[in-house]
Amino acid sequence: MVQVKACINGSRQQRRRVAAAVPNGMLGGIISAIQACRGDEQRTSFLSLPPFLLFLHQIISAHVHAYIQAMEKLQLDLATSSDLIGVETKSTGLFLRGKEPSKNHSSVFALGDRINILKEIDQPSLIPHIAEANSQRYPYEVLFRSLHKLLMDTATSEYLFCDVFFGEESIFYEIFAGPFAVLDEHFNVALSNCYDAIGLMLMICIVHQHQLVMFRQQIRCLDSYLDKVNISLWTRFQLVFDMHVNSLRNANIRSLWEDDVHLHYVIKSSVEFTSSLGHLNVEYGDGYNLLDQNIKTLRMAIDDLLVRLAKKFTKPKLQKAFLIQNYEMIIAILREGRTRGGLRKAHFEEVRTEKYFDELRKSSTVAFIQEILLEHFNDLIKFVESRGSEESSFSAENPSVTDLEPLVHDVSSRWKAAIKLIEKDITASFSNFESGTRIVTLTLTELLRYYTMFRERVNKMEGGTALTSQLVSTFTFLCEIRKYFITF
Repeated sequence: MVQVKACINGSRQQRRRVAAAVPNGMLGGIISAIQACRGDEQRTSFLSLPPFLLFLHQIISAHVHAYIQAMEKLQLDLATSSDLIGVETKSTGLFLRGKEPSKNHSSVFALGDRINILKEIDQPSLIPHIAEANSQRYPYEVLFRSLHKLLMDTATSEYLFCDVFFGEESIFYEIFAGPFAVLDEHFNVALSNCYDAIGLMLMICIVHQHQLVMFRQQIRCLDSYLDKVNISLWTRFQLVFDMHVNSLRNANIRSLWEDDVHLHYVIKSSVEFTSSLGHLNVEYGDGYNLLDQNIKTLRMAIDDLLVRLAKKFTKPKLQKAFLIQNYEMIIAILREGRTRGGLRKAHFEEVRTEKYFDELRKSSTVAFIQEILLEHFNDLIKFVESRGSEESSFSAENPSVTDLEPLVHDVSSRWKAAIKLIEKDITASFSNFESGTRIVTLTLTELLRYYTMFRERVNKMEGGTALTSQLVSTFTFLCEIRKYFITF
């Protein structure tokens, strides 16, 4: 009772001594002192004395502020305004502590192990001095979860106490107005300097799960606060997401383009980002298509950038080789994202994106095969395609046997060497061995089809039998190309 009276009527120095004697300085920690009060009249006296509430208001606010300051030392900075797709990055933290080189730039776009934070929602809050002593540092979403876990536990305890002892919920909001103000001030600064889209989406998922926890406990004291945080996170996420998309749309092709048909790092980062968003949308909960439009927009931006990069190659063959390999990388990353750490449910737009680029891969493969065959057997293919029907065989515009003699001689003299050159050309263009050998098989199979039709067309011409005898049989041709077939 003496402690309670000191809280109410005492000087600032007396209040500080009382606060030091109270475990953890929290409202629930002074229950033993308050239990000395008996009767409605004494409870009413508490409610009528603002200094007591102000004391608790200041104590909890000070603890929240101290915890935030301690967390600053554990911040692992991942992204800055320069960490857009395709832009060289350095990193800064949400607490504005300065810059340092990012040791794990892939974390800006790839979800990786960061997803594990959603499995630790109910874990106890971090103890800053222990983590600091062990030289541990964490991405901001880890600290965000820890801070809000502490807030939830504290708010739940104090809300229930205020309701039981004072019989009035409004007392809780008077006491926690200070802590909420401290948190608001912190996040206003933090979010305005956050450029980590993956981290923002993880925090959105964390808030959603915290809301579900509070709902199941039927404790509504944090509803307004969590709703406000959720809106702020979504607003910031959309801003950062738009910055990434605009960096693709407005990319300087001249600086990004490399005279190499292999995989492009910007496309890799973009697709990792797409896969991460799809995964996080699924983690948010079934039936929530929150990121459908974002993933669709990102898909269109990736496609447009790929086409613009491909056009920098002067030869159509190189353009198609570049597109095919990047399409295959896109498909592989999206599929891997669904299987890493166990098969997960696929997000609708993520699957749609995979199918979209798979169709582009198929059409580009057909075009690439046609280009490379025209490069080595141009006259043969043109002859076959010009005599695609039997009616064309009797056209006066068709070449005579005499006209075909140079072509037949050319094919018969270099067909085997040309096959070897085709195989060498394709394997040199594709860094993925399996992909390269698959396209070699498809190309030589298509060449066999053209060669078979070529023999048939020539043989049907008047006097063509003599020319056909100069060509190797279809079976011999097949045996040769099968040397380059590799099965997996």
